[in-house]
Amino acid sequence: MYRDHNCGELNIKNVGENVLIAGWIQKIRNLGSMTFIDLRDQFGITQIVVKDNEDLLNEINKLVTECVISAYGTVVERSSKNLKIPTGEIEIEAKEIKVLGKCKNVLPFEVNSETAGEAREDLRLEYRFLDLRNEKLHKNILLRSEIMKTIRGKMDELGFTEIQTPILANSSPEGARDYLVPSRLHPGEFYALPQAPQQFKQLLMVSGFDKYYQIAPCFRDEDPRADRAPGEFYQLDFEMSFAEQEDVFKVLEDVFTTVFKKHTNWKVDRAPFKRIPYREAMEKYGIDKPDLRNPLIIQDATKLFENTEFNAFKNKTVKIIVVSEGAKQGRKFFDNMTDFAKEEAGANGLAWVKVDEQNGYTGGIAKFITDDIKSKLEKDYGVKINDAIFFIADEFEKAQKIAGLVRIELGKRLDLLEKDVYRFCFITDFPMYELSDEGTIDFNHNPFSMPQGGKEALENKDPLDILAYQYDVVCNGYEMASGAVRNHDPELMVKAFEIAGYSENEVETRFGALYNAFQYGTPPHAGAAPGLDRMVMLISNAENIREIIAFPKNKKARDLLMRAPSKVTEKQLQDVHIKIDNKEEN
Repeated sequence: MYRDHNCGELNIKNVGENVLIAGWIQKIRNLGSMTFIDLRDQFGITQIVVKDNEDLLNEINKLVTECVISAYGTVVERSSKNLKIPTGEIEIEAKEIKVLGKCKNVLPFEVNSETAGEAREDLRLEYRFLDLRNEKLHKNILLRSEIMKTIRGKMDELGFTEIQTPILANSSPEGARDYLVPSRLHPGEFYALPQAPQQFKQLLMVSGFDKYYQIAPCFRDEDPRADRAPGEFYQLDFEMSFAEQEDVFKVLEDVFTTVFKKHTNWKVDRAPFKRIPYREAMEKYGIDKPDLRNPLIIQDATKLFENTEFNAFKNKTVKIIVVSEGAKQGRKFFDNMTDFAKEEAGANGLAWVKVDEQNGYTGGIAKFITDDIKSKLEKDYGVKINDAIFFIADEFEKAQKIAGLVRIELGKRLDLLEKDVYRFCFITDFPMYELSDEGTIDFNHNPFSMPQGGKEALENKDPLDILAYQYDVVCNGYEMASGAVRNHDPELMVKAFEIAGYSENEVETRFGALYNAFQYGTPPHAGAAPGLDRMVMLISNAENIREIIAFPKNKKARDLLMRAPSKVTEKQLQDVHIKIDNKEEN
């Protein structure tokens, strides 16, 4: 009724055929005696020409871009061909045009022009249905669909069973705030939207399912970031019975290499991926999600400056970054890096020196670099002529963090990152525990993880020295997946939570399903959860995660299109036994 061909499939072989196509008007060119229309749908663009038909010309001259029309006519060879598009050798001489969907004369922003992306983002999100007509965004959503198909095909091939887990779940300490849902049937009680299907997938292993997966929605009340959507995100969640860390690594390597090689032309690391223990990552890169395209490495020079006369280095952890050929940069570059360290990285300052062939060590803190220190820098740290050295001095953890941020910024400003490549690695051996801001012992990562060393480690080691069988997959500076070998022993589970301040009664109350299930024969199991959104973001080379989500929320976690969150009626609140306190705090 509306079309017998789409706007991307007609070519020179169709010349002479009468066809019916439909789509959106992308462009209208009125040349007086004839008018050209570029008609667009999801599959491409076809040019329509109207001539020698005064009535039809008068009708289409009333149309505006983004109207939806159908056009019936004959396929003819174009005199002026456009070989950049598949339909560029032909056009349709229209005999009849019908308006299927009118459009307002004035658009909020230009949909498919080069300036479409320059429109204010909140305006684009408010009119997301228009924004999604933009070719780049539209392709991102189609790419997301294709990636999901590839993932499902690979997981099926590997013998995993797709199982859906509940959305209305219980509150769980996954490390972020829950979204709470009040219960109408049970006054004063609440569901929580799952931060991840963690407990459910472990229960599936107890239930005898060998390998589970789903592309799962997860809900966390976190602040937005460029690489993290506020409120909700999707992950490939999977779990395996009778599995150890190596089994999970093989699945992760297979999934990532398959998906990335199929959907990108960039170079993709082959398995096995590089493995970096957490502490080594923090030492060498200052971050637990290092971008391995950046060749710069952080080195510890604390002992080198034990007896320094430079007060800023005394009794401090000293980290250095040696930049090959960095001495060729002008003074302004070093001043700008110092400003970055102070304003963006939280440093008190950024010391530096150049190594010049004629003048030796110059600039910055050169006067504090003794001959003995120079010798060791060249022998032990690889410093050579034309290098620049950046120094970061602070307490241990802060020095690591600042050095990590300086390393990233140097890589960007000096254009050191490898081009058109995906560099993968595993970050392994995460600490089981960490100190909270209040100085108490808390879980560092996933609380359901198996401690390395088992019961003996929990009973005899300093909690801050205990490592866990926890791991992340990192690609180009983004955390792409997180997982762990699970603690499936109820005694070990109780002991692990006891160290973090939970009593056995609290464990039984808060994690009753797992605690109870573990009493009835639990296989060793392990799993992980690659992030779908970040996978699509990297493959599409999008700068912001909102570019690969059909209907994202803005930076303030608001859905401007559907106007959520929003106020509800008093009756709705009464139904769920909620009363809003509107009193202003003094």
